[in-house]
Amino acid sequence: MDAIILAAGQGTRLRPYTETIPKPLLEVQGRPLLDWIIAALPPVDRLIVVVNYLAEQIEAYLKKQRHVRDWVSVRQTEPRGTGDALLSCRGAVRSARILVLNGDDLIGRADLFRLAQVPMGILAHAVNEPESFGILFRREDGRLERVVEKPKGLSSPQLANIGAYLFPKCVFDLKLPLSSRGEYEITDAVTQLAADGAFEVVEATYWLPIGTVEQWQAAQTAEIRGPLLSKTAVEPR
Repeated sequence: MDAIILAAGQGTRLRPYTETIPKPLLEVQGRPLLDWIIAALPPVDRLIVVVNYLAEQIEAYLKKQRHVRDWVSVRQTEPRGTGDALLSCRGAVRSARILVLNGDDLIGRADLFRLAQVPMGILAHAVNEPESFGILFRREDGRLERVVEKPKGLSSPQLANIGAYLFPKCVFDLKLPLSSRGEYEITDAVTQLAADGAFEVVEATYWLPIGTVEQWQAAQTAEIRGPLLSKTAVEPR
């Protein structure tokens, strides 16, 4: 299994802090956000990191990190959405299965291990404001039917997409439509795969989104070491 981390965004909601530092390198409790994410990964054969904004800084970090020896960065030359970022990795992926993560949220190591056990799937977490998230709709058997972005009129709580996926390599054969935002969305790849097969919904026990200044500041005192690191996790030296 290879892992892809999407780390090309500008982190506009975290300005002014991201004006000179890419969002994945903002420190949380003394360590770059990206360092926590990579340390929480299950064993992977190769790490692929999609970069664009302040890419040189992220690549300099990757050269020093000790978590995954076989890694490569992929430049998303023109940011055109998460789906485009995923498909830009087509030539770098070597495995039949790919774990894909957003580069700005902290997800429990145990949850990522459970996601890695399914043929294809998505991590979900309950939220009380469904109109602010991509919400998962499931079939009668509990598997995914579709993802709907920011639906209105739903009761709470609902299961939200938290940006962690397990894809088969055939994801690179999909043709993604251009969204109303003028981008290619990774959730369209999810919906297409769910229509053709059993796409599992794995409910996460730990999720700490870091999308705003307030969330980043709150993360400095949150309990993260236990959920993100286990005895087998690699600690930085």
